[in-house]
Amino acid sequence: MSGIYIHIPFCKQACHYCDFHFSTSLKKKEEMLKALANELELRKDEFSNTIVETIYFGGGTPSVLAMEDIQILIETVYENYKVTETPEITLEANPDDLTKEVISRMAESPINRLSIGIQSFFESDLKLMNRAHNTQQAKMCLEEATKYFDNISIDLIYGIPGLTNDAWLENIQTALEFNIPHISSYALTVEPKTALESFIKKGVVDPVDDEQAHEQFHLLVDLLSTHDFVHYELSNFGKEGFFSKNNSAYWQGKSYIGIGPSAHSYDGIHRSWNVRNNSKYIKAIQTGILPREVETLSQKDRYNEYVMTGLRTVWGVSLFHIETEFGTRFKSYILNQAKSHIHEHLLYLDNETLLVSKKGKFLTDGIASELFMI
Repeated sequence: MSGIYIHIPFCKQACHYCDFHFSTSLKKKEEMLKALANELELRKDEFSNTIVETIYFGGGTPSVLAMEDIQILIETVYENYKVTETPEITLEANPDDLTKEVISRMAESPINRLSIGIQSFFESDLKLMNRAHNTQQAKMCLEEATKYFDNISIDLIYGIPGLTNDAWLENIQTALEFNIPHISSYALTVEPKTALESFIKKGVVDPVDDEQAHEQFHLLVDLLSTHDFVHYELSNFGKEGFFSKNNSAYWQGKSYIGIGPSAHSYDGIHRSWNVRNNSKYIKAIQTGILPREVETLSQKDRYNEYVMTGLRTVWGVSLFHIETEFGTRFKSYILNQAKSHIHEHLLYLDNETLLVSKKGKFLTDGIASELFMI
C-alpha cells in the first residue's frame, strides 16, 4: 500500500500555535496549483510498480481552494499513477469554508473522507488560538457534513490555557452528539517562533499546564472508550472501519510521496523533503527540478523510526520484526532498555509485541526515545 500526500500551503489567517508551512497570501495560487500538478507528473516513476490507495490533501488549509482546483489535482493523480478502485481520499477543511453548497459539491467529487479542524467548541479557545471560524460555524458544518459523509474526522485540542476539565469533557461530548466516527486529538504545544510562544513570554497568555494536559488526555481516553472508539494511535481514536488508512500506512512504515512545498516522502530507505518556500518551490518545478533534500536512513535510523511509530499505535513494536529486520543485537538492546519501563508498568509484552500500557500512554514519545539506539 502506498499513499500520496498533497500539501496546500495556503490559509486565510495564521493560527497562533501553528508552525506548519503556509502563506496567508493566495497571489501565487494558480502558479502553485500548476507546480503541484507538475510535481505529480515528475515523480510518477517512483510509484510505477505501486498501487496508490490513499490521497490526502493537507496543509495549510486545502478547503480554501475551489473544488475545481482539487478535482484537477485528483485527475492528475489518476492520469499518472495506478490507483485502487476504492481509494481513501481525504481533504482537510476548516469549518468556515464548509458551507452547505461547498459540502454538497464535495460529496459529488471523489473525496470520501473529511478531516475538519474544529479544535474547540468554545469561543474563548478559538479566539485564543486565532482560528478563522466560530462555534456556530463549527456546529453548523458538522450538521451539514454528516448528511453527506459517513467518514468524518475532527481535530480537538486539549491543554489550552483556561480550558477546565469540565469544559474539555463538554467539548468531547459535543463531538459525540454528531456521531463522528473518528477523532484526532492533540495537546496544545508551544512551538518556537509562534505567536503563542510570544504571548506566553509576554504574559498575555498563561503557560500551558502539562499536568492539566495529562489529566485531559486521560479524560479523553476514558470517555471515548465508552463510546466504542478504538485508541489505535496516540492521538487518534476511531470506530471499527474508520481508522485513517493514510495515517495508518505512515505509522506502519509504508511508502508515500509528499507533493508540495515542505512535504516529506519516504520509500523505506530514503526520506526526502521539499523546500519550505513557495516561490523557490514553484521556480524549481517550472524548470523541471525537484527542490528537495534526500537522506538515506541508516539501520539505526530505521530501527528508531520503527520504535517511535510502533509504540504510538495499538499494533506495538514486534520483537520478531526487529530481529528479522535489524538482527538479534537490536532485539536484545530493546528488551534491556524496556526492562525498567515494564517494571513500572508503562510498557508490557504481549505475544512478542512490546506495547505501551494505559498508564504510559501520555508518556509514549519520551519512553520511545529511551529505547532508541544512539
